[in-house]
Amino acid sequence: MRRTALLAGVAALIAGVLSWPAQAAPTTFAHPGVTVSKGQLDFARAQVTAGAQPWKSAFDQMKASKYADLNRTPKPRATVECGSYSNPNYGCTDEREDAIAAYTDALAWYITRDERYAKKSIALMDAWSAVIKEHTNSNAPLQTGWAGSSWPKAAEIIKYTYTGGWPGSGRFATMLRDVYLPKVIGGSNSNGNWELSMMEAAVGISVFLEDKTSYDRAMATFRTRAAAYVYLASDGDLPRTVPSQNLTTRDKIVGYWQGQSTFVTGLTQETCRDFTHTGYGISAISHIAETSRIQGQDLYGTDVGERLRQALGFQAKYQLGAAVPGWLCGGSLNLGLGPVTEVGYNALHNRLGVAMTNTEALTRQNRPAGSDNLFVAWETLTHGDNPN
Repeated sequence: MRRTALLAGVAALIAGVLSWPAQAAPTTFAHPGVTVSKGQLDFARAQVTAGAQPWKSAFDQMKASKYADLNRTPKPRATVECGSYSNPNYGCTDEREDAIAAYTDALAWYITRDERYAKKSIALMDAWSAVIKEHTNSNAPLQTGWAGSSWPKAAEIIKYTYTGGWPGSGRFATMLRDVYLPKVIGGSNSNGNWELSMMEAAVGISVFLEDKTSYDRAMATFRTRAAAYVYLASDGDLPRTVPSQNLTTRDKIVGYWQGQSTFVTGLTQETCRDFTHTGYGISAISHIAETSRIQGQDLYGTDVGERLRQALGFQAKYQLGAAVPGWLCGGSLNLGLGPVTEVGYNALHNRLGVAMTNTEALTRQNRPAGSDNLFVAWETLTHGDNPN
């Protein structure tokens, strides 16, 4: 019986893969087009200018943060070394936070048109592109994914909206192509949030580089990983798997799912680990789906959107305080989902009209959503109830 279920799951996965479009990359890339579009930026700017909420408070929160400090001194280094849980931490925090700062400054520039912020964003990007050569140690792929998710968001806004010029944009592109993309494009067989964050970086970098081949490769890896990260009842008795991980028995799958043996719609591969890492995975899924939509292929109407909706709703229910049943993670959850609901909630509820009661309650409770200091930042400002 178990073998039959496994074979059925593999068949479903293969059928799903074969049904995906071979080419995901657009004929012409849209810019700015990594997670946030020009239309979304224009909407956010108009709302902030009008003093409308929650965008004005979200902007004020961003402007008051350390990331918007015009006196920030970048701390680039040639080799960023990150061990497990960033120990050792040689440049890991500095790199991630300088990348978030570059994105923060780019947003501040767009909304205020104060070119000091554009110049600061450029200074941060130029400082790193002049120095960094590699990422090393065990957390290098994840570190590269996190920082590599923020850099192209900043670069897209500056390159395509700032009229003051960016002479170093070519060197920055070379940095993304030579230092970041090779580290993330091959994916990971670690916990699912790793590969999802790595694919977010790969997709964003591919947009900035207008690299259709890498975009298609990253998107295909993402589709497989997203299907293996969030369980739907339609998947069968067992969750889908990533073929390269050789999770060929029920026991192996249960072990990979943190010992959880009862599978219900919306459960993720890391729910029973903790909600913080689960939030990383959910956030990366939403960011890639949003970038894909901006680039002309809307994944929200596919299984990606359904998995995102169900993952958000399932985790939000317990984050809001629902009692944890004994069959779920032994009756105990490590909460702390993080500021990760705005993008998916806006896309699925506001654009598509899908009811998301728990996700809506959590989203409104957490506004304005700030930064996780890793790769998520200011999404109430950019995506909160944004119709574009």
